[in-house]
Amino acid sequence: MTEHDADYTRALNNAEKILGFSLAPYVDPGPTEPDNAYDFTRIATEHAFNDAWTRREHLDLRTRALISVTITASLGILEPLRGQLRIALHNGVTKEEIVEAFIQMAVYAGVARAFDSYAVAREVFAEHAEADSSEN
Repeated sequence: MTEHDADYTRALNNAEKILGFSLAPYVDPGPTEPDNAYDFTRIATEHAFNDAWTRREHLDLRTRALISVTITASLGILEPLRGQLRIALHNGVTKEEIVEAFIQMAVYAGVARAFDSYAVAREVFAEHAEADSSEN
């Protein structure tokens, strides 16, 4: 584990609240990574979880999460979409709201892109339902 400065630690704490799990094990560089790998993960994590996700003046966290789902789905970046779906569900976005976002996306970004993205959503919905049932 790398020692983190205050801004990075704050970003990691914010990420844990938003994600529902610690991001630290996924961002600390491994032994085969170059020296500047820590700089990349630190900058990206601070930018996302200190600068963007924590903004609340004009968008609440649920809305920000739903927008992030729609952006990643529209871009067709499916692994980040999986993470954005988890964030959305963890922060109170409903499955129905996500489906409505995909309906809107199909019209403006294309049906094929929407279907690809919805296949990922279907997997995350099942994962989320399984996690809910194991907690109860």
